[in-house]
Amino acid sequence: MTVRRQLSKWELVGFVFVGVVGTLLHFAYGWFGGSRLVAGFAGVNNSTWEHMKLLFLPYFVFTMVQYPSFAEPYRNYFAVKAAAGLAGILLIPLLHYTVAGMFGAPPAWLNMAIFFLADAVMYLLSCYLLNAFLLRGPLWQLLGFVLLWAPLFAFVYFTYRPPYLPLFRDPQTFQYGIPN
Repeated sequence: MTVRRQLSKWELVGFVFVGVVGTLLHFAYGWFGGSRLVAGFAGVNNSTWEHMKLLFLPYFVFTMVQYPSFAEPYRNYFAVKAAAGLAGILLIPLLHYTVAGMFGAPPAWLNMAIFFLADAVMYLLSCYLLNAFLLRGPLWQLLGFVLLWAPLFAFVYFTYRPPYLPLFRDPQTFQYGIPN
């Protein structure tokens, strides 16, 4: 099997993994009785920020699992994975606030559709950029590595210390971060 075919299969598995794990993480905080430890990695409210976190954290984990298989044939791995991950997490607020501005608060099913669309865009973009061999070189890889880890830390940190901005506010409870 060629590396490109192997990559396509992995990217499809990644798409499903992020969709399933992200959905499960949406409920994990409640399932674990509001554990502050679980809060760092699970959705603690329905803010747009938390939906972005639910997309990125499983993507990050799958990216690290994929790394040993694709780092050598794809010398653009970290830069591409960072670009695709950032595109996915930025697509969520872009679509959410566009829809909300046009029609009012989107229903839950539409937020789920936005989540899965962002998931698909991440993996399609990743597959395309990896196979196009764009973003190659050591500086791109260093930047990509930093841009993969920075959102991870930001998602965990801002779960516990959210800024008082609309992105972080739960539209149902109007609270920020972990519920009281």
